[in-house]
Amino acid sequence: ILSFCGNGSHIVAQNNLYGATLSFLQGPCARFGIETTFVDPAVSGSFAAAVIPGKTMLVIAETPSNPRLAITNLAELGAIRGPFTVVDSTLATPMGQRPLDFGIDIVLHSATKGINGHNDALLGVIAGEKDLIDAVWGYAVMHGAVASPYDAANGLRGIRTLGVRTERQNQSALILARSLEGHTKVLSVSHPFLESHPQHELAREQMRLGGTVIAVEVTGGFESCQSLVSQLQLVRIATSFGGPETLVCHPATSTHVGLSQEALATMGVTDGLLRFSIGLEDADDLVDDIHRALVTL
Repeated sequence: ILSFCGNGSHIVAQNNLYGATLSFLQGPCARFGIETTFVDPAVSGSFAAAVIPGKTMLVIAETPSNPRLAITNLAELGAIRGPFTVVDSTLATPMGQRPLDFGIDIVLHSATKGINGHNDALLGVIAGEKDLIDAVWGYAVMHGAVASPYDAANGLRGIRTLGVRTERQNQSALILARSLEGHTKVLSVSHPFLESHPQHELAREQMRLGGTVIAVEVTGGFESCQSLVSQLQLVRIATSFGGPETLVCHPATSTHVGLSQEALATMGVTDGLLRFSIGLEDADDLVDDIHRALVTL
């Protein structure tokens, strides 16, 4: 963002971006004089309609979104001309989705997550045409945003097993998501490859894998979430995702805690929502663990 935007620049961004991204756009970017227009990615043409010719520098999307796993139409986004299009594809990983194939200019990944896959590195990836990456790289070096040798080595190790890891984790995530649909204590389950997902067909068109994260909303709100999490034996409490261990977090009080109630409502982040990141454990063991905990609610 800071490589391409300055005082007086304009950004178009979807309104359900990751919490930290929203906070950066609404906080530091606003103070730097960078204006952002937030749009509903589910509305066809919303991104293009918000572009101000000659002023809009970036159009930013995230698909699937975190934590509700909403899908943004990549082909529609890639057809925009003028500003650079940027897509955060962290939840899909390069194995599950390739936005560049849809005409997107720049793809972002938090490689700390699935690409590294072992919860032991702090890394980011920016992919695109060489001239764009050169512009970002120069700014990154100037400000010290470079990986340590330890993190870089761990990231290279993680990439070697990315394919086999993500295939198993994606399979387990879908098994678990399907097992939770219809449970009396579950209000909703979100995963792009569930047939019940409102954008299931779009997800199938532009994703190779549905992802390793599922969002589960339980009855009883925050108190039920606390109770369920306390009963889990295999699943650990943490805010990361993409690693070998299955993790759970409560977005409203962790990853999205700094957002307003209005923003949380727009994103579907309720007090009863839990985000599960599925690891490499046996899928049946995970199903048993979570269903056992649900019985206590």
